[in-house]
Amino acid sequence: MTSADRTVVIAGNWKMYKTIEEAVSFIQELKPLVKDSPAKVYLAVPFTAIRAVAEAAKDTSFVIGAQNMNDAAEGAFTGEIAGKMLKDAGAHFVILGHSERRRLFNEDNNFINRKVKRALSEALQVILCIGETRDQRESNHTQEVLGQQIKEGLSEVEAAQMQNVVIAYEPVWAIGMPQPATPEIAEETQAFCRRFIGEVWGEEVAQKIVIQYGGAVKPNNAKEFFDQPDIDGLLVGGASLSAADFAKIINCYNSSYE
Repeated sequence: MTSADRTVVIAGNWKMYKTIEEAVSFIQELKPLVKDSPAKVYLAVPFTAIRAVAEAAKDTSFVIGAQNMNDAAEGAFTGEIAGKMLKDAGAHFVILGHSERRRLFNEDNNFINRKVKRALSEALQVILCIGETRDQRESNHTQEVLGQQIKEGLSEVEAAQMQNVVIAYEPVWAIGMPQPATPEIAEETQAFCRRFIGEVWGEEVAQKIVIQYGGAVKPNNAKEFFDQPDIDGLLVGGASLSAADFAKIINCYNSSYE
């Protein structure tokens, strides 16, 4: 089985950008640009915009989600948000383990794992981000780091639940940089991730799970990633803030699919 046999997921991660008005305007602009895409289009929007964006996108196949959540069902956690609140607002998925959360907010694999299990229990699909730093890659620890992030981040997740998990490989050294990892590096690394998942959850799970690439993805390099057999989509940061650029990335896959 290759990426041609799996559902391709192209996700935009808006991070801390866009007011409600700007978010709704984006959806209206994107709609006519990506009609009938064979890929699933996901948008991880700010908490404040989830309900409005979900409403604006209700006549599309766009899947709306969030960028983070707490690991508790509810409680005295000032400034936090629960999975059931995301669901209530209209979210269908949540990004967890993003490198910015790991780096800026000191989130470790165990905390991320608690979030993953909570999200799955709330019927939210999870995009679990994994990735190594430049130092880890240059010291030949990439596979060790990624294996640990997968195993610990998905600890106690059953094989049957893995159908609701997407893995996003985002090499920390490529995020926000002018150049991404090469398609060959991304493919080699993601092929390892698929093999590792097979060893833990079985080959059937490994062959079905969607593994995205994220990091400096732009319209002019997206197709090179779509052409790789173990890359099943993209997690797009900055380029997803422009409807025109995001549509170009989606349409790169559409042309490859045809």
